[in-house]
Amino acid sequence: MVKYLDLERINASFEPELSEAVMRVARSGWYLFGEEVKAFERNFACYCGVKHCVGVGNGLDALTLILMSYVSIGRMRPGDEVIVPANTYIASVLAVLRAGLKPVFCEPEWDTCNISPELLEGLITPRTRAIMVVHLYGRVCRMDEVGEVAVKHGLLVVEDCAQAQGALYKERKRTGALGDAAGFSFYPGKNIGALGDAGAVTTDDDELADRVRALANYGSSAKYVHPYKGINSRMDEVQAAVLNVKLKRLDRDNDLRRCVAAAYRKGICHPGVTIPSGGEGLSHVYHIFTVFSSRRDELRQYLSECGVQTLVHYPIPPHRQKSLSDYAFLSLPVTERIHREELSLPMSPLLTAAEVQTVIDAVNAFPC
Repeated sequence: MVKYLDLERINASFEPELSEAVMRVARSGWYLFGEEVKAFERNFACYCGVKHCVGVGNGLDALTLILMSYVSIGRMRPGDEVIVPANTYIASVLAVLRAGLKPVFCEPEWDTCNISPELLEGLITPRTRAIMVVHLYGRVCRMDEVGEVAVKHGLLVVEDCAQAQGALYKERKRTGALGDAAGFSFYPGKNIGALGDAGAVTTDDDELADRVRALANYGSSAKYVHPYKGINSRMDEVQAAVLNVKLKRLDRDNDLRRCVAAAYRKGICHPGVTIPSGGEGLSHVYHIFTVFSSRRDELRQYLSECGVQTLVHYPIPPHRQKSLSDYAFLSLPVTERIHREELSLPMSPLLTAAEVQTVIDAVNAFPC
């Protein structure tokens, strides 16, 4: 079986440094608010090209804390609107709702699967305060066009970078530095993954960074002093130590992902399988390599029988989820088609040439 993602193999490739980092923390007796987290915050802020990185518990919390902080400092009010891509993982939408704000769904472009800048202005109302972009599958959104709309209407831009660690926009700036603030997830399967849940907020905004840090620690400004209604969302020392090890190899691993993607693009030639455009230069880090087929479920079953493991990102769009039934009335045909036809092929910086060829041959052999 060619695994969709072999985390055991990936983590083994960081040994012995990974285990040494974990044991260093275990023996230190210090597990929160320590030097490992401080080091990762400095390292990741420098890597992204921003002033501040605040380590938090997970990616959903990162996005939630950004929006909560904007409400707390008066940049937004409860009930204000945030435009979000309709084609995304539900966490992007849940963050808006958790902050007491209203999500407004924007259709994506079919060719990139990212939010369509051309549709943004038609969704803006007097209550709109922000645009949330999601660099889906690892491909950077069209940030110049999004930024023009945001500046024109005085809107904030929040990046969901959960799938795009290390991607460069027009080889100038990295994700995490392309908007007013950004949320990252370091879930184990991400391009840089922890050994559990972890996340981060990046920004150049001093006030926002301070408020995120306070809200993430029960709303405290000092020990036992709580001027804000916060939550508990902290990156622990073990996860920070792991991420410090893995960050050093992120660019190399992303280049290897691009090599796998290039091989897929060159080799897959099935008439019933569509591959989205590849992006420019370093703007795609291929967290997910996605293809589309009107016979997606048949293709997935066939590949499984051929020894190729796949996933679907994601079978049900957010507005069709039972938990978001208030939005079930929406007609979002591009989003619905993406979720109906999307199939994710194996993707890892450690896939061998033989494994990649096995995937290509299996896709091309799918009966028409």
